[in-house]
Amino acid sequence: MVDFDSVIDRKGSGSLKWDKYLHEDIIPMWVADMDFQAPQPVLSALREQIDFGVFGYTLPPGELVELICTRLFNRYSWGVDPAWIVWLPGLVSGLNAACRSCGHPKSKVLTLTPVYPPFLSVPAYSDRELITVQMENGNGHWIMPMDKIQDKLSADSKLFLLCNPQNPTGRVYTGNELIEISNLCLKHDLILCSDEIHCDLVYEGHKHIPIASLNSEISERSITLMSPGKTFNIPGLGCSFAIIPNRSLRSQFCKIKKGIVPDINILGYTAGLACYKYGEPWVNELLDYLTQNRDFVFKTFNQDINGTSLNQIEGTYLAWIDIRNLNVKNTYDFFYKHGVGVSDGVYFGNNGFFRLNFGCPKSILEKGIERIKHAIDSI
Repeated sequence: MVDFDSVIDRKGSGSLKWDKYLHEDIIPMWVADMDFQAPQPVLSALREQIDFGVFGYTLPPGELVELICTRLFNRYSWGVDPAWIVWLPGLVSGLNAACRSCGHPKSKVLTLTPVYPPFLSVPAYSDRELITVQMENGNGHWIMPMDKIQDKLSADSKLFLLCNPQNPTGRVYTGNELIEISNLCLKHDLILCSDEIHCDLVYEGHKHIPIASLNSEISERSITLMSPGKTFNIPGLGCSFAIIPNRSLRSQFCKIKKGIVPDINILGYTAGLACYKYGEPWVNELLDYLTQNRDFVFKTFNQDINGTSLNQIEGTYLAWIDIRNLNVKNTYDFFYKHGVGVSDGVYFGNNGFFRLNFGCPKSILEKGIERIKHAIDSI
């Protein structure tokens, strides 16, 4: 069994998450990486590669490509041609390349809020206009208001940015919801870029469906972003990929990234291969552990801390917590003063919320939430 309870001291290791508060008594529960060691087979593969001692320019391993295609078919009955895969060092570069690959300067890019902050910033970097639609609270779930999405579309709308499983709300969209989005994109001639990097971190009772797997029509206008990074906790190794079935769109995407977006290094490929080849037992244990953390977070903020609430978390290790009833003016500063680093909802497009990362040992989670409770009790 994997020991997820052991606390690893990450301070002073160059960790973005922890060294932001290197000389402070702050529990970091913000950026989306977990405080767990990667699977042992991944560590062994990396050690073997380091012992080999040569770190030259690297081609994607054929075995890794085959594993990805087999994995997608076995999990989702999605037949992916290896030629459709475009390698990336991370999700954000994929979002930027997608924006530059679709439409023209001043054309419109639509997304739902709240959402991972780069969704809100990359359109402007590409000289595109961002259009947002607020997700709605429906019976304990965040839902897509299809009528409002329809109202925001125009002839200049060229790209829809989707996040599924959704960051920060933890929604895992149903097949019917994805069909609605698919039909919308087909009707309005939109390219769909779908961030699915949390697709393996889905809880019992829910199922991830790659939107490009629905039918050939939406597949031909899709860019799907995936990675072993979140699943196996290797985000810093920079191994991600886009799946782009349409040859013309794929060619444009590759042209945009050429000479700007760096290739993946040997350690990224090595880790990715080991993850997909040997890491599944580790993920199964991880999901059991995260389920307990998720349930603890859900109960605590809905029952034990006054003025807070959150909807069901169906996937990811992120909680989107509503504190609008508390009238806190600056969410980040408020919790920082009480010893917790969280992600302020304003950067995701919503005030009065914060995102909390519960991908950590239970003891750290309990300590962080106790400080949050103390902060709220002080109001």
